[in-house]
Amino acid sequence: MPELPEVETTRRGISPHVKGQTVRDVIVRHQQLRWPVPRGLKKTLQGQRINSVSRRAKYLLLGFDHGTLILHLGMSGSLRIIEEGLVAGKHDHLDILLESGKALRLTDPRRFGAVLWTQDDPNEHALLAHLGPEPLSDAFTHDTLFPRSRGRKGPIKPFIMEGRVVVGVGNIYASEALFLAGINPKTVAGKVSRARYDKLAAAIKQVLAAAIAQGGTTLRDFVGGDGKPGYFAQQLNVYGREGEACHTCGTPIKQITQGQRSSYYCPRCQH
Repeated sequence: MPELPEVETTRRGISPHVKGQTVRDVIVRHQQLRWPVPRGLKKTLQGQRINSVSRRAKYLLLGFDHGTLILHLGMSGSLRIIEEGLVAGKHDHLDILLESGKALRLTDPRRFGAVLWTQDDPNEHALLAHLGPEPLSDAFTHDTLFPRSRGRKGPIKPFIMEGRVVVGVGNIYASEALFLAGINPKTVAGKVSRARYDKLAAAIKQVLAAAIAQGGTTLRDFVGGDGKPGYFAQQLNVYGREGEACHTCGTPIKQITQGQRSSYYCPRCQH
């Protein structure tokens, strides 16, 4: 599933081709994604200029004078810049044709993605209004996690993956950040000290920044907006490495299931 680094990679890939462009046409091939594509989207966007390309959590926001198009890639979706007229495949559900002769194409094999329109402040939209701070922003500091963790009796890994606590710390990046911070994913969130949360917050920033710099993590069929795969998977310390030697101490990496998701950790380095 595309996580924050993958979505940010996509944003950076499509932005130079989309920002400042006027929409010439919109082709909707499948009306039903996770939610129905808004009726009349072609009429809404045709002839309008894309002023901005931004991201909130895992949502991409195309800003127009009269509203915002909210895009989500779902479980396995992608947004790519293509030449107009490229024959559409079975899973190519939406094309936004631009005055440049290129098009922004949404591909979504599972149809868990979303194309939504709002005329209001997108940050007040029901899907975005209750999200926590962006992990790479000034709003996410060394003092963000500790107060939110008090009284929490569940393990720390699901805690840092909660969107209301901090956005974008997906399964891969949670495992990697906990490794860097030396914290076992099974540790009760409410029992972790402020000092260790300070270290974890720094690790989250480090892991996500590195993943974005490398273009995201290559898993399954993820590609960025330029159609190229990410390469962060080459640098993973624990995720997907069950039974392999820890890069730091040589201890075999362990795998457990937490909340129906796989967690990976080094039993010696993380305690």
